[in-house]
Amino acid sequence: MEPSKFQSRLQELEARNWDREAIEGRCRDFMRHGIPAKTLYRDALKSGSREILDRVQRRAEEYNFILRNCAQSTGLALMEEFGTGDLSVVKALSPFPGFGGTGWMCGAVTGSLAAFGLLFGSDDLLSEEGVIASIEITRLFMPRFEKEVGALTCPRIQEEVVFGRYMDPAAGPENMKAFEKAKGFEKCGLIPGLGARLAAEIIIENLA
Repeated sequence: MEPSKFQSRLQELEARNWDREAIEGRCRDFMRHGIPAKTLYRDALKSGSREILDRVQRRAEEYNFILRNCAQSTGLALMEEFGTGDLSVVKALSPFPGFGGTGWMCGAVTGSLAAFGLLFGSDDLLSEEGVIASIEITRLFMPRFEKEVGALTCPRIQEEVVFGRYMDPAAGPENMKAFEKAKGFEKCGLIPGLGARLAAEIIIENLA
């Protein structure tokens, strides 16, 4: 198998000196005060897009290291950046890594889709406009994610991008131990980071 094109990023994540105290501190602030709402300004989104993308990617990596959940970390990074959603949404994303640990859809995808629903969906349950808008955004995101990462499902991503094999950490304690030994929560932060960055890019394109 050819080395992943993300090899240098994976090495950086594996060796990173994670500021656990600061990351956990942000999480505690969310638990105490909620996710701060924001007013999004078109000009600010456009002019600050590179900074936004870099920040949301880093935050998703950090949250994955702490939360050990790719769906929650992706969704939380996007909700924090764009000031939408609350912790009940993050809680609802609990079973979505690998689509309930079954090895299907990557949590970086499902976490991003939740953020799209919050930003482009509608509070009016009888209106189709929000559903249509959210689906249109998702149809932009999915092929872009698959092209960048190379796959949409956990087994292929782990095998072809991150580890060279599918480790299936949800299969049992021994698998989880092997996953942790392989620096799985550090390295797998690559995918939430990329997913959140791509999702934020599409959000900016369609809000700005």
